Amino acid sequence: MDPSTVAAHWEANAEAWTRHSRAGYDVYRDALNTPAFLAMLPPIAGLDGLDIGCGEGSNTRQLARVGARMTAIDIAPTFIRHASESEAAEPLGIRYLSGDGMALPFEDASFDFATAFMSLMDMPNQAAVLKEARRVLRPGGFLQFSILHPCFVPPRRRNVRDGDGQPVAVEIADYFETTDGKVESWWFSTLPAEERAKVDPFRVPRFHRTLSQWVEMVVGAGLAIEAFGEPRASVEAAAAEPVIADTRVAPIFLHVRGRKPG
Repeated sequence: MDPSTVAAHWEANAEAWTRHSRAGYDVYRDALNTPAFLAMLPPIAGLDGLDIGCGEGSNTRQLARVGARMTAIDIAPTFIRHASESEAAEPLGIRYLSGDGMALPFEDASFDFATAFMSLMDMPNQAAVLKEARRVLRPGGFLQFSILHPCFVPPRRRNVRDGDGQPVAVEIADYFETTDGKVESWWFSTLPAEERAKVDPFRVPRFHRTLSQWVEMVVGAGLAIEAFGEPRASVEAAAAEPVIADTRVAPIFLHVRGRKPG
């Protein structure tokens, strides 16, 4: 799929995505994925950071609040507009720019670290993004990113539930099927029916790669893998937010940190 078509899909998603995520319907992000990502992150206070594919800026703001000097880019102008409006309302020193992760508009060695929260998997050429991230990192800097877990969220996935509706297994298929822009339609799973009636579902181009392909791309970009994370909801978290209980059966997200030699 052409990058401009991918950008058009995300621009079309951006308004509803911002509204729904800020209303608390992205439970997987708020209750599990982002907290686990931040817990895995090395100390970043006082460092220059780049957030690649920042969306409406929720995670970028969390990085800035712990003391990082953040720059953030996204390919969808509506996301950047909402993120910039949040910065104006609560200044955290974040610089938001429209930009493509496959051709970062920054000089070599501009940042101490980079993040990508659930964005690299939505880009047509992940190898190019990883190489660009390495290019803009200073020696010794790191990239940490999160993606759908390629092993447990391949193109076909279904939760298997018991008679009480509790997740007990995951059925998967088509793991080895490389997809290059297959469009999937969905809403946040907790979005009420009355809200679904008002808006079209998100249309998200899918670029599935196997785990071995991801490792090959990270290493091929010149980054040394130093950490993996597979967030799992605690018993207490799953009881409080039942939608994330399936992560106690198998992970949905994979977190990876790679470091540029220095």
